[in-house]
Amino acid sequence: MIEATIYKALGDPIRLEIVKRLSITSTSTIGDISTDLGISRQGARKQLQVLVNANVVHLMQKGRQTHVILDTKTLQIASSFISQLERQWDNRLEALKDFVEESNSD
Repeated sequence: MIEATIYKALGDPIRLEIVKRLSITSTSTIGDISTDLGISRQGARKQLQVLVNANVVHLMQKGRQTHVILDTKTLQIASSFISQLERQWDNRLEALKDFVEESNSD
């Protein structure tokens, strides 16, 4: 299940912060990410590799810098999964509401 891989990748606070920042800037370098988050470049690379493996981000070499690009298609898969759960819960709550109202009218 691809959603499990995505959510596992997003389950770490540092990786989640990387995704939050990329959602604003859409692209960044590994150096910028390590500086912004106050972690080593090696630590940033380790966290990014998890996101790359889940297809949440892609790395692109430009000259001497490695750019990190957010993959919004993968995030849409995760969002669709949550939306599906929300619809199911909305339906359940609506059924419960109807049941309670019907019980009170008797």
